Amino acid sequence: MSDDREEFPGRNDTVTRPPGRWAAFKASPFLPATVLLFILSAAAGLFAGSYTYVMADPTPHHIPAAVVGAARDTPRAAAFTEGMEKALNASLELRAYDSYAHARVDVDEQRVFAVLRERGDAGRLTGVDLEVVGAAGAAVAQVLAETAPRVGQEVGVPVAVKDIKPLQRGDPRGLALFYISLAAVIIGFIGAIQLSVHAGRLNPAERIAFILAYAVLGGFSIAAVADWGLGALDLPFGESWMILSLTMFTSGMVFTMFNTLIGRWAMLPTWGLMVLLGNPSSGGAVSWQMLPSLLGHIGRWLPPGASVNAQHTAVYFGGHQHAFPFLVLTGWAVLSAAVFLIWRHRHPGGRERVAAAAS
Repeated sequence: MSDDREEFPGRNDTVTRPPGRWAAFKASPFLPATVLLFILSAAAGLFAGSYTYVMADPTPHHIPAAVVGAARDTPRAAAFTEGMEKALNASLELRAYDSYAHARVDVDEQRVFAVLRERGDAGRLTGVDLEVVGAAGAAVAQVLAETAPRVGQEVGVPVAVKDIKPLQRGDPRGLALFYISLAAVIIGFIGAIQLSVHAGRLNPAERIAFILAYAVLGGFSIAAVADWGLGALDLPFGESWMILSLTMFTSGMVFTMFNTLIGRWAMLPTWGLMVLLGNPSSGGAVSWQMLPSLLGHIGRWLPPGASVNAQHTAVYFGGHQHAFPFLVLTGWAVLSAAVFLIWRHRHPGGRERVAAAAS
């Protein structure tokens, strides 16, 4: 006999007993609403904390810099480089190069983020040239440009600072690439959420096709607004469009994967992976060299960091694009699609599932 029904001796009828308070609460919409209340409260603090932790006081952790020729051989030059290392808490990693041309190749490959060269006449050091690379990281270039003259004054070495690859005029702080990548990430998974809400009857192949379609159109829209509409960036349009579209598709598929695995709570791991962890560690708002070391390493393997990395190289280091960020984005997209297709019977969408739920 169920808990909600009670049979009295000597009578043929039964009396329905009201469910307990906890059972009624579990069956009501108030349980998920209460869970969301606490989740959203915690998420607000985590969201603010993750960005504040990363961006409030960035400090250099690992800055590779090229030293050309004999820039460390003279006592005054050695004193300057040692003073720079001390001022930056030993985060400056000096690498010796025989020629300036070789150093510039590694600048374009983003292996070094500054070049030190001595100025002299007849074997006498008259100063040091410090070439920073603003496009490789505005925060890193700013720290080096502010530190070098102060150290030079302390050791008696005149220092000339020059930015050999500055940021574009419409993006003086280097944040525009971060913002367009952020838009692609967030709209990517919001689009997948909206497909689940408003187009739940889509079958798996149809769902993937529509995620791909809005990713292609959305990537074009973001690139067109940033470049043609606002003039904030001069993009290599085709490559930037492809990166934004791949980012949106990957983000949409990540939500679809979690929706397959855990159903209606899929927003939690998606938001945690892509926004709370992925965006602050992406290297877009704060360069990887200025991030806490663990976040700097993790960020490269997540879709937001891969997107910023690919976009940054496309805009400022054309001809030196790396395969790694594309492999990361593609890997997440393929993994997510595979999970969705293999366990598609668990996904709440599809005509058969929706019809069964309605009946």
